[in-house]
This record gives sequence, C-alpha cells and structure tokens, in this order.
Amino acid sequence: MYSQARQLGIKIKSADDIEAMRVAGHQAGSVLNMIREHVQPGVTTGELDRLCHEYIVDELQGVPAPLNYGGGPGRMPFPKSICTSVNHVVCHGIPGERVLKDGDIVNIDVTVIQAGWHGDTSKMFIVGEPSVKAQRVVDVAHEGMKIGIGQVRPGVTLGDIGYAIQRYVESQRCSVVREYCGHGIGQVFHEPPQVLHYGRPGEGVVLEPGMTFTIEPMVNVGKPGTRLLNDGWTVLTRDRSLSAQWEHTMAVTDDGVDVLTQLPGDDL
Repeated sequence: MYSQARQLGIKIKSADDIEAMRVAGHQAGSVLNMIREHVQPGVTTGELDRLCHEYIVDELQGVPAPLNYGGGPGRMPFPKSICTSVNHVVCHGIPGERVLKDGDIVNIDVTVIQAGWHGDTSKMFIVGEPSVKAQRVVDVAHEGMKIGIGQVRPGVTLGDIGYAIQRYVESQRCSVVREYCGHGIGQVFHEPPQVLHYGRPGEGVVLEPGMTFTIEPMVNVGKPGTRLLNDGWTVLTRDRSLSAQWEHTMAVTDDGVDVLTQLPGDDL
C-alpha cells in the first residue's frame, strides 16, 4: 500500500537525499550571510543580485535556480538569480535599478542547486532604521515561520501548520497572503505538496518522515490581497501596505523536523 503522500505524488526522500539537500541548503544560507553586509542605503537591488550570482557560481560552484526559471505563455522566464522584494512587494521582486534607502525592508530569496538538489531560503533585511510598522511586520513574519516549523512532525497535517501560523499572525493584527505558499522541493524546485500558511486543524496532507518542503509565510501589515504586475512575476500588496517573508527548507524526521537551510550555530 502506498502512503497518502505517495498517492498524492509527494516524493519521500531517503537519508542520502536529505544529506544532499542539506549541502544545497547550507550553501543557500551562506549566500544570505554573505550579502548581509552589502544591504545598505544606496545599493541597488541589481548590485545585490550580481554579488549573489557571482558567489553562487564562482565560490560555491552551484547554480542559481531562479535564473531563467519558469516562463511560458504570456510570461518571460525569471531574469535574475535572486528575488528582491522591497517594502510592499510581497514576493518575486526582480532585481534592477531600485536603490535601497534608509527605512526600507527587503526580502532576499535565494535558491541554490548543488549536485541536482535544491536549497531554498529567504530572510528579511532592514536598511538603516525601520519604522515601527516595518519592524513589526518583519518580526511577526519571522515568528509566524518559526511557529509553523515548530508544528512539523509525523502525524501532523498541513492544515495544522497553516492554522498555527494564521492564528498567530492575525492575533498580531496582520494578515497572511493566500495566493502564494510554501512547496515541496528536492530535485525539482517546486513539487507537491503546496504548503498553505492558513488552514484548519486536521485538514490536508498528513506529514510523514522523508517529506521535504518549505515554510515561507508572506505577512502583510494591511489586508491579505495581492496584485501581480505586468512582468508576470512581481507581486504587490493590493493596498500598498508593507509585507514581509522568511523561508526555510526542511525535512520531516522520525520524531520532528530537520531544517536543512539553517546553518550551524544560527537561530531560525
């Protein structure tokens, strides 16, 4: 008998697979550590992309998964190596001429392919001194991700995870974006299951050891609605309120969770 996960097309990873994913995950985390000192007033998002691209390709001998990803009818492939989502950009911001200024918040989303396996992670960076609202949404999104990760263990459902995140975020008078979610990951960038950051307890896929996926709640100061720009990638808050997001890749273990993009000694 196939498990529920296998029936739904979810790939269960072996111990060797997970160790290969950890290598890619640690490399992705190292990119975020490298770029931190460069996130300063006056830098362009395009310059951050250049620095990350060179580090991934030259130092890590890896592949930046977003570069030329996707595309299809009416949408160009993603043209850069990282995503840079500033202020009211929810996700998938395309690096370019945007100059960061004091008070900006920016999510940098990095996915490295190493030996065919993906490691996907993102962090929020604060440029200079943030407003009270900016600091709050950054902190709420971070805590929401940590709460979601804390739910992960065999027997828990994806609905349990989403519910825990949603309950916390809404208790802080923020909202959870509905249209974009976490995802399964491995040798494929995006694979089943979808990991919603809202939900009902007991609903959805039951977790089992060997499942690998991301948790990456997108949290808005205002309402949860979003708007997609004509470039086919950049997602904004519909009400132009600030948005924040953090992300880790993880594996379900026999008794809990193993965060594959968490570097040794680093907090979540």
